[in-house]
Amino acid sequence: MSVPRRPPALLVAPLLALALLLTGCSSGTPSAPTDPARGAAGPQSDAASTPRSSLSAEPTPTPAEIPGLGPQTQAQIPADARQAFVVTGEEADSNQSSGVLYSREDPAQGWQPVAGPWQAHNGMEGWTDHHVAGDLRSPTGVYSLTDAGGRLPDPGALLPYDEHPRFAVDGVGFFGESLEGSFDYVIAINYNRTEGVSPLNRTRPLGLGRGGGIWIHVDHGGPTQGCVSVPEKRMKELLRTLDPAMNPVIVMGDAGSLGR
Repeated sequence: MSVPRRPPALLVAPLLALALLLTGCSSGTPSAPTDPARGAAGPQSDAASTPRSSLSAEPTPTPAEIPGLGPQTQAQIPADARQAFVVTGEEADSNQSSGVLYSREDPAQGWQPVAGPWQAHNGMEGWTDHHVAGDLRSPTGVYSLTDAGGRLPDPGALLPYDEHPRFAVDGVGFFGESLEGSFDYVIAINYNRTEGVSPLNRTRPLGLGRGGGIWIHVDHGGPTQGCVSVPEKRMKELLRTLDPAMNPVIVMGDAGSLGR
């Protein structure tokens, strides 16, 4: 009987090296093969293969709204209005208020304050959502601003400006303060009036019983009949800033009403 012959010693080493190459260096699970579509880690690289932009993208910021205005008031501001003079009364029956001018030149940023707050006065008896002649209250709401004028020459107004001596006024206010100069500069508030005419025009689309002649004018140091008043320096600033191309409006009322 013949005995099997061992392979020569010179063949053992090459065979052992070949076996190691085929089985790998690990004694555990074989390494995952490379997947050209997913990278070197194959199926385990899903997260790594996600586009970087989807991981680092930040949420789009919400355009800023005007502080203190509730959804009902915000909805009254026309979509094309890009300037808003917001006059906020302290209380429904108060004649003390403050004004801030806002602008939204960039719709993505929303409303931004550009001037104020300024001290202001409103009607002697406060505010109302149904103004009638002689109630001594200022009408709440959102109204466009299209026309200006005054006794003194145009200080550089962007709105159409009517200089006229009929803007002269005398007498005293509710607290005995002089009214002289109150109408040196005025901006008509488009409550119960026709747009595009002098503030002196007395046309009343809602009828005489609903009042009218509601203006922004120079403050005389006391309450008004129903207008809004700010210091003379601020009136000049408003006249030089309110731009008809930006469809300016006034948002006016007591804080409680505006917050609705």
